[in-house]
Amino acid sequence: MKKPVYLFIIVLFFFTSCLCFVGAAFADAVRKPVWKGKFYPALPSELSKTIKRLTDRAKQTEFEVPANTELRAIILPHAGYAYSGLTAAHASLVLKKKQFSKVIVAGPDHRIGFVNAAVSNASIWETPLGQINIHKDARKLLGMPDIFRHIPASDNQEHSVEVILPLLQYYIGNFDLVPIVVGSKFDINRITNAIDSLIDRKTLFVASCDLSHYLSYEDACLKDKKTIGMILNREEDQLLNSYNVACGVSPVVILLKLADRYGWQPVLLHYSNSGDTAGGHDRVVGYTTIAFYGDVSMKKKNASPASKKRFTKKQGETLIKLARQTIMERFGDNFSKQDIDMMTEALSDKKLKNNHATFVTINKKNQLRGCIGSLTAIEPLTDSIKRNAISAAFHDHRFSPLLAEEVGEIEIEVSILTEPQPLEYTDAEDLIKKLRPKEDGVILQKGSARATFLPQVWDQLPEHEEFLSRLCSKAGMPPDAWQTIKLDVFTYQVQYFEEKK
Repeated sequence: MKKPVYLFIIVLFFFTSCLCFVGAAFADAVRKPVWKGKFYPALPSELSKTIKRLTDRAKQTEFEVPANTELRAIILPHAGYAYSGLTAAHASLVLKKKQFSKVIVAGPDHRIGFVNAAVSNASIWETPLGQINIHKDARKLLGMPDIFRHIPASDNQEHSVEVILPLLQYYIGNFDLVPIVVGSKFDINRITNAIDSLIDRKTLFVASCDLSHYLSYEDACLKDKKTIGMILNREEDQLLNSYNVACGVSPVVILLKLADRYGWQPVLLHYSNSGDTAGGHDRVVGYTTIAFYGDVSMKKKNASPASKKRFTKKQGETLIKLARQTIMERFGDNFSKQDIDMMTEALSDKKLKNNHATFVTINKKNQLRGCIGSLTAIEPLTDSIKRNAISAAFHDHRFSPLLAEEVGEIEIEVSILTEPQPLEYTDAEDLIKKLRPKEDGVILQKGSARATFLPQVWDQLPEHEEFLSRLCSKAGMPPDAWQTIKLDVFTYQVQYFEEKK
């Protein structure tokens, strides 16, 4: 065989190999529908007919839109169309063609089990009604790997996002998608903050959620009515701490946190359960569609001065006593019985049972002796104070553990934090302009590097430049990182109480 023939075979082999590689890559880039023919019809014509039939029934519902508002978000169920389709079709009352160019759909994990959230790395998602481009913001989220990861098993198996997509295609038409699946354990504030950074007037946020599971028809109606009330009243803490209220409570709480920030108003469009549609009455699943409307400006609500003072002086004193008692118990010591009885009564205050992020600071002779806290409201206020009191006294790596003989010399301060909010800024100069000394607690973050200073730290570091440089160092970054690279910045406010001796 002559040389040119050898060369031709080599070139042909290389070319066909490349084609196979490109074909495989393209296949990986398209997420095919997994649940067609199961949760919803597989044939495009049958699927369209099903949605039209459900939509025609839903159109009979009347509701009132808040004046001078636009649709911002919606809760939709994710069960099979035979069961939840009628309730989901009530989205047709508020959605229309070309209304949104980007849709963020957040659903719960049903099958895998993971921490925080999963985001697809596909470039296209496909349904029987056509292909949906994945918005570039999905890649942006994957740039935060401590919170958002590509989890192939979730991509291949989860239905909570997929089931909703044909309805959105039917009602909105073309849009780009950001698909998110939230795990059973999650940093709700950081996920919310990341999603918040992606939202604009042409973005719809969809929380994929069913309600109670496998109760009798009567019990489900009662429980779901209570759950819907929590949603309409934006009681996210109660939702997180209630049992069997929703399969998808995490996306709903994210939505409620966004609603609090922007002042979105919820409007109930429909409720049903499987006993109303395609199932018996012994073990039913509940469904709801709730639309959220916000003002046209998309401006965030400013917290009023009164909202920063959420707790009374007496409540603050109770929390300080709780922190001190928690530390004393480690040394086998305690308050008098009378003091314990008084504190126990004070701790029965329901307001102290709500979830809050806190810090506990210990000072000795006006010098810091320990300071530990949490930025996420994941547990009741009293539990957070107790845990952080122990950590500040015995587990702050900057100090040796507190000794028994020091307990009488320390002063305790407790801080109760508002939810951190992302701070948009253009450059270092703009960042300095936007930070408010003595009012803003500041979080700086880049990837997994993160640190915070409470607003009280401004008293020791009143100059912006030193404050930010020291905070960068605390996060393990170069002191000038705030000047040289783009950091994620969040601010929060605190209400704090000091122990006086």
